Amino acid sequence: MDTLLIEKAEKVHQSNFKSTVLFERAIFFSWGCSIGDCTFCYMSTQPKEKIVKETKRSDASLLAEFILAKQLGWDIGFFTGGIGIFTPLELEELLKKIIVITEEKIWLSVGPITKPLLIKYSPYIRGIVGSTETINPELHQVVCPSKPLAPYERMFESAEELGLEKAMTFIVGMGETRDDFLLLKEFIVKYKINKIHVYGLIPQKGTPFENASRPTKEEQAWWIAQLRINFPKLDIQCGIWEDRIDYLSLLLKAGANSISKFKATKLFGTDIAKQIEEESVKAGRSFVGTLTKVPDVDWKEIVSNLSFEQELKDEILVKLGQYLKTMNENSNE
Repeated sequence: MDTLLIEKAEKVHQSNFKSTVLFERAIFFSWGCSIGDCTFCYMSTQPKEKIVKETKRSDASLLAEFILAKQLGWDIGFFTGGIGIFTPLELEELLKKIIVITEEKIWLSVGPITKPLLIKYSPYIRGIVGSTETINPELHQVVCPSKPLAPYERMFESAEELGLEKAMTFIVGMGETRDDFLLLKEFIVKYKINKIHVYGLIPQKGTPFENASRPTKEEQAWWIAQLRINFPKLDIQCGIWEDRIDYLSLLLKAGANSISKFKATKLFGTDIAKQIEEESVKAGRSFVGTLTKVPDVDWKEIVSNLSFEQELKDEILVKLGQYLKTMNENSNE
């Protein structure tokens, strides 16, 4: 690893941001997708006969997770799921409920969104996320055959006109080379991207990448460091997995602002969660929020104060109880 590159990137971060790190929770509303052929994605392995809309989670489950995130001090990376799950009206109604909980606008990632729909959703969203994955045109056509970049580019242009923030995703390890950084840099400049989520490939069983090597921490850190040096104010989020916690301190030193991709509810309070907080300290950052301690709050009162119908509030409490049971059990082991 080029230590000079990392040191330079770390200094740029220190000059532009506080020495903190956030955990960002991406909240998924489904495990199915109407496209379903992105060759790296687990959604492409789902049974083709499965009705996509049946993969949608309940509103109560989703809203319970937003409540948890707020009370645990997690940021909402974005609200996302497969393309074609919601009608525009269904999504708008759900966004209205979400901001009752968050009390602030959220990031939305639901595929390319037309300008009229961006206007419709704008009271509830601070920005949109384009699941661009890679900017190399030949590679993009291979890994996302039914998800071209052009509609996302139009969405970014519309978002700029409407004063919405713009974020994109980028996956290290699918075949891009360091020479492709110039393409990524040009894309960020052209579409005035405010935030980028830099993930490492997760080889999924049943996909063409099943036997691929996962990218090393040095490879992921290189992309983050280059982004930090070239874009000092860019919000950079790094994705990690439970088998890559040891990546974290290097990725933070390379200039990442926040982390995601960790199974925070399932693994809350475990030794792996504790290691995340320790890796943050190792990188010279203080961890905002918690992945290890369930807050002492009155969950019933929190839900009771929400302006929802009683039936929905009762369902949310049940879901909250299920999450908290696992989290408390992990913390007490």
